[in-house]
Amino acid sequence: MPSASIWITGPARSGKTAELLQQFCRWASQPTVSAEQAEPTILVFAANGDNRIELADRIVAATEGKYAFDSTTPLGFFQDEVTLFWPLLVQKLRLNAPFPLRLHPEAEQELATRLWRPELDTEQLRQEGVREYYLVRRTLDILQLAALSATPIEDIPTVLQEGLATQEDLPDLSPDLWSTMGEVLLRWRAWCLEHGLLSYGILSELYWRYLLPHPTYQHHLCRRYRAVLADDVDEYPAIARSVFDFLLDQGIPGAFTYNPTGASRLGLGADPQHLEELSARCQHISLTQRPDSCLGATWGAEVPTWIGEPLLLPTLPASIQTIQTMSRAQLLRQTAEVISEAIQLGQIEPQDVAIIGPGLDAIARYTLREILTNKGIEVESLHDQQPLISAPMIRALLTLMALVYPGLGRLLNRDAIAEMLVVLSQNPGVTLELSKLEQFKLEQSKLELAGIDPVRAGLLTDYCFVADPDHPRLLRSTTFPRWDRLGYQATQAYEAILEWIDDQKLQQQQRMLPSPVTLLDRAIQRFLYGGSHLPYDQLSALRELVETAQHYWEVDHRLRRSDRSETPAAVTVGRFIQLLRDGTITADPYPARPLTGSRPAVAIATIFQYRASRRIHRWQFWLDAGSALWLSGGGPLFGAPLFLREWTGRPWTAAAALAADQERLQRQLFDLLSRANERIFLCHSELATNGQEQNGPLLSLINAALPVVPTTEENPFLDKALLDKAQVELS
Repeated sequence: MPSASIWITGPARSGKTAELLQQFCRWASQPTVSAEQAEPTILVFAANGDNRIELADRIVAATEGKYAFDSTTPLGFFQDEVTLFWPLLVQKLRLNAPFPLRLHPEAEQELATRLWRPELDTEQLRQEGVREYYLVRRTLDILQLAALSATPIEDIPTVLQEGLATQEDLPDLSPDLWSTMGEVLLRWRAWCLEHGLLSYGILSELYWRYLLPHPTYQHHLCRRYRAVLADDVDEYPAIARSVFDFLLDQGIPGAFTYNPTGASRLGLGADPQHLEELSARCQHISLTQRPDSCLGATWGAEVPTWIGEPLLLPTLPASIQTIQTMSRAQLLRQTAEVISEAIQLGQIEPQDVAIIGPGLDAIARYTLREILTNKGIEVESLHDQQPLISAPMIRALLTLMALVYPGLGRLLNRDAIAEMLVVLSQNPGVTLELSKLEQFKLEQSKLELAGIDPVRAGLLTDYCFVADPDHPRLLRSTTFPRWDRLGYQATQAYEAILEWIDDQKLQQQQRMLPSPVTLLDRAIQRFLYGGSHLPYDQLSALRELVETAQHYWEVDHRLRRSDRSETPAAVTVGRFIQLLRDGTITADPYPARPLTGSRPAVAIATIFQYRASRRIHRWQFWLDAGSALWLSGGGPLFGAPLFLREWTGRPWTAAAALAADQERLQRQLFDLLSRANERIFLCHSELATNGQEQNGPLLSLINAALPVVPTTEENPFLDKALLDKAQVELS
């Protein structure tokens, strides 16, 4: 077995991962010394879940599945190790806790808010201009940043006090805010360990502080692995280097890839400079060659330079063009028209187009999707981190839950009831109770029965919904004096929904409804065909809801058992509904991507999402290219620079923040150029959504680029109508 480790460096698409695969094949093919214990394997790291799946697939394809290996991500590795060696931690920390359960972000948010309620109500934990929800999230993020940087939780108040002492954007700070944060975090950690609940921050601290230094764990770690490979270590937290250093110290070789212009997770827990110091222990392989079609190979150095010199007016190549309009509504339509026309003319395929922006709002996503899908072009949102409550289907299911369980009438209103009737009645099996022969004839004729339209849903809600705090209910359709105007199909659909709700209520009263998760599953099977006919993004939202609910009630069951509490199920249901209505972004469902592979669809993503996915496209459309968010958007988490190993202890000033933003912009541009093969379109509207003139850092590029000649006449009234529709449907 070779004793020398390898450090592979190079920009995006320079062949680093391919070189890593070759190294894996060389090490895997070499025999190991037989021993009584199981044969050690190779540990393979990737930056995130999607990259892990792709890297594992490439290893299996390159080796034809001959060799076993462990594939993981840094956070996944910490979680698995803490779970596997939990008895060691219980013994070392003298815990009396059950088997650990990892907390999802949404459950972590709610439980921390409930635990810190005294400090929140007395305003000891308060920051001017920051909502309670975000203050709790910010405090939890600080715990994770500290854990990933190997900073003891006891040192958090000191770090914040020294680093943010002169922050101009933090007015009216409570003098005891940082010490209060430290106190509530210590109490939070103790409470979680007592109940066996682990967030990413807590389990990361358990790993670096207690498990990794443990002699027994170190012995088992060395026996399990004979080599370690890590792809894109510029995205890894500082404590990952502690693992690598230990393995190298034990004579276990490693191969690492590093992108000097990567670091997309800098400010989110990654510490690329600290990981780069690992190169001193390795042999270096420098890769610079990239595909000739890559725009980064030809213009990757010049474009970031021009951004740093805004007074220069560069001569841009024909491969960089601009789409300019006055309003953003016109920009969205013209961008979609350029894409659809190029696809219809055969110049480009949908899967070769990406729309990238610094901050894609819901209206922009909706508008682009609406225009393109109406032209027969599929759209794929990459890791669309939108709150679950933004989906009408999810809102309908939550309304259904509030109707079944008692005491939740205050969570209902007429608009929610009407929306539920419209969404749940679109299933032909709900609209009419047909015989098998009639259903067969219906399928053969390919007829689609319209359910309850919004007008009839409004009438039914006005006359048949009884708003009551404890027992809200729906009455029979005949309660409406002119029920004959509803029509046969709408009446049958409404009655079917009403009968199902009454049946679930009866089962709930008789304790025949095991849990709210069962209710959700029944509703999805009854009204949505189990989701099997839905597009992937809607099916993903359903899976996300079910997995979130399963985890939520799993945590609730554990707390009931440990605290011996008798909280009614309806109270927990109400908390769950309110949690999602607050806009909480839940954990991504598993698997993280479609099992059927990539679809021929136009990709829409933020800059961070696009870079993290490692995608490559022939054409890129940089949306809102004139926005100042290209510089200030996607910044670090609160206090993140203070938890980098390079931090000197000096206060983090506004000038330092601006310099960090400019460095991040340079890396982003270089990386995006490296992932474009043929063209980049700078999509710019002179006025932003709020009506203000845009004057972002890319404005000099926009002015120097050749404009795209519009092929269709713009219709501002059509644009306004589409945006109005988007606002109504997303509200």
